[in-house]
Amino acid sequence: MAHLRRRCRVLTRLAETYGDPPLRRRPAGFPGLARIVIGQQLSVASADAIAGRLEGLVVPLTAARLSEQSDESLRGVGLSFPKIRTLRALAHALNGNEIDLDGLAQARLDDVRLRLSRVQGIGCWTADIYAMFCLGRRDAFAPGDLALQEGVRLAYGEEKRPSERQLAEKAEAWRPWRAVAAALIWHAYGPLKAAQAERTSA
Repeated sequence: MAHLRRRCRVLTRLAETYGDPPLRRRPAGFPGLARIVIGQQLSVASADAIAGRLEGLVVPLTAARLSEQSDESLRGVGLSFPKIRTLRALAHALNGNEIDLDGLAQARLDDVRLRLSRVQGIGCWTADIYAMFCLGRRDAFAPGDLALQEGVRLAYGEEKRPSERQLAEKAEAWRPWRAVAAALIWHAYGPLKAAQAERTSA
């Protein structure tokens, strides 16, 4: 945060207004990656509810145990068919030793993206979020995240949401702490959005 405050006036203002962001870490491995897959295009509350039901169904939550479940039982906890396919593809890759999640701990960020994206249904966003929250990489960043794009638009007072490429370029100034910058923007996103709604309705 000290580094970001020195480098960016906008992030400094966010920190002074909304405080430092909380540390958001999740376990690495299959449980952590499964939780990220579940959270795709869902609110945090909805994703947490589905993840909780899945953890109650698959005990312990491992690739091998998930593979034993029927589509019907997985649908019963609230998983969509596309997410079931992704979780099954991930479980198959892990059970067949086609991917080593433990080995990602020391891999370069580009390699994390490359290796995870080989699994059907996992793209750059999922890989980037895994690197941030599960691997704890301080310079990981998810320029394709819509909340980050919109948060940056609001924080900078811009009319148009930045594209993935534009956000990636802007984030170069935040290296080597892009993950911390992202955490701060997510932390401020809710209040920024509420403030904009209040201005619009006034």
